[in-house]
Amino acid sequence: MNLPNMQEAKRRDLNTHYRYEAPLVNNQFKDQKYFIKTYGCQMNVHDSEEIAGLLENLGYVPATSELDADLIILNTCAIRENAHDKVFGFLGRCKHLKKENKNLKLVLCGCMAQEKSVVDEIMEHHTYIDLVFGTHNIHELPNYLMNLKAGLNIEVKSNEGDVIEVGENFKRDSQYVAWINIMYGCDKFCTYCIVPYTRGKERSRKMEDVLREVNCLKEKGYKEVTLLGQNVNAYGHDLEDGTTFAKLLENVALTGMDRIRFVTSHPWNFTDEMIDIIAKYPNIMPYIHLPLQSGSDRILKLMGRRYTKAEYLALFHKMKERIPHVSITTDIIVGFPNESDADFEETLKVVDECQFDGAFTFIYSPREGTPAAKMTDSIPLAIKEERLHRLNEIVNKYSNMNNQKYLDKIVPVLLVGPSEKGQDKLYGYTDTMKLVNVQCDKALEGQIVPVKITEAKSFSLDGIVAEK
Repeated sequence: MNLPNMQEAKRRDLNTHYRYEAPLVNNQFKDQKYFIKTYGCQMNVHDSEEIAGLLENLGYVPATSELDADLIILNTCAIRENAHDKVFGFLGRCKHLKKENKNLKLVLCGCMAQEKSVVDEIMEHHTYIDLVFGTHNIHELPNYLMNLKAGLNIEVKSNEGDVIEVGENFKRDSQYVAWINIMYGCDKFCTYCIVPYTRGKERSRKMEDVLREVNCLKEKGYKEVTLLGQNVNAYGHDLEDGTTFAKLLENVALTGMDRIRFVTSHPWNFTDEMIDIIAKYPNIMPYIHLPLQSGSDRILKLMGRRYTKAEYLALFHKMKERIPHVSITTDIIVGFPNESDADFEETLKVVDECQFDGAFTFIYSPREGTPAAKMTDSIPLAIKEERLHRLNEIVNKYSNMNNQKYLDKIVPVLLVGPSEKGQDKLYGYTDTMKLVNVQCDKALEGQIVPVKITEAKSFSLDGIVAEK
């Protein structure tokens, strides 16, 4: 792999691991303003933190909005069709800004940049964009900017990329909670999902590098880390030292970090050892996001999910039995090609049995290049929308029911910032990932405090600091 202009880049003992030192501040960008617009999942958010760190190392400073920026970066998501529409809608506004400011540079990156159809569309209709780069070469952005040529520049790697260790070269969004990538890519190839094509095959970071990052954050006063991956519990499968996600999770717990979370898990890879580790360590939060996608075995098979309804339910109930007061949320897709009324009713039965704490629900969105996009779909949109409405009513009922259990109880809450619900409030999260708006002194921001829950709603809780 060519690593252009990287200072002291060293090949490590695994061929796919590199250590990367960011370029020194470049005076040609000093005090220029950047604005990043992020779409998509936590992985995209964390990628934007890395991009911001790289830019500030070059001398850029944050802009208050796209209107006063010298550089606009769109970090994109390819999961759903509406993300595509939002990105190109925003690009239209940026095109007008470039007409007013000839020096404005416009960059598109992220998952959409890895889609050939998107790059073709840009080359044909959006040549006012200055730079397009993909998910596998974020670390090369300083190089691209320093060597940017006039016109449209395409810098997208079609391969899976390598594991690049960039140290603490991030502009993190929070002083208290942090995302940590433990792996990249996905090998599951669910038939509806574009991620394996945009993020590539599974590549795990070395445990020592993950632990180094956790300890660094702990020393800086961070209270919580979330381990990130498209499928975190597949971590280690590509390493040769026998490392597993359960072993990594235990070692992260042993660092003494106050709170540890992880997303997202695939039911097919969730082991008994993982459950035991979560139950054993009190600083591993009792919150698990476990995507269901469908309750119908027929649809699960068409989706390529590798488990049956019975296997999912067995895993769900095992978690409930062995992890004290665990909170479990899920993802559900309605309207997958040719989903019948009976298939949908099977999904509702699973929701009724599991009574999830919450669910992200979606109408199936075909993505070009995936097997599901080639399937014949005979379900009218009106039926899909009606199914989504029915599903959401049931999901919200159980979400409210589970939240009501917190009323008048005292729970630990990590307060992470000002609440939108009032100037005298901070917001934070319980160990089970319940959003809480707390009336309290602003000086408590960044602390884990006991909170008495005074009101429970479907999507959040209200509380006050409990008297000691």
